[in-house]
Order: sequence, then C-alpha cells, then structure tokens
Amino acid sequence: MTEIKLRDEYIKLGQALKAAGFVKSGAEAKDVVVNGMVKVNGQVETRRGKKLVDGDLVEYDGKQIRIMG
Repeated sequence: MTEIKLRDEYIKLGQALKAAGFVKSGAEAKDVVVNGMVKVNGQVETRRGKKLVDGDLVEYDGKQIRIMG
C-alpha cells in the first residue's frame, strides 16, 4: 500500500494517482477514473477532481493508496 501525506486539507484523485506512480500523466488518470476503474472507499469514483482527505482509501489495478493527514 502506498501512503500519501497531505500538504493541504485535500488532494484531488487524479493528482493522487499520479503522485503514487499508478499512472504516468494527468490524461491517463482522467482515462482510468472516467472509465470507472478507480474506487474510493469501496465505491467506484468517476470524478477525477474528487477531493481526498485524511483516511480515504483509493484502489486501482489491485493497488491501494491511503491518504494520511
């Protein structure tokens, strides 16, 4: 599991996927999110601008990101 430490009160989903190295670009992040391939806290999320906060869990392609405050 990859952990991302927040610098502000939130990070956007697309940014988190890129920061964790799960995607190579913002365009790729948009693709996987819009196509329903990403879950946030167990629910499919199709908004790449979804704000992630402390405690959120992102799942993509069998990998996970934990957002840490």
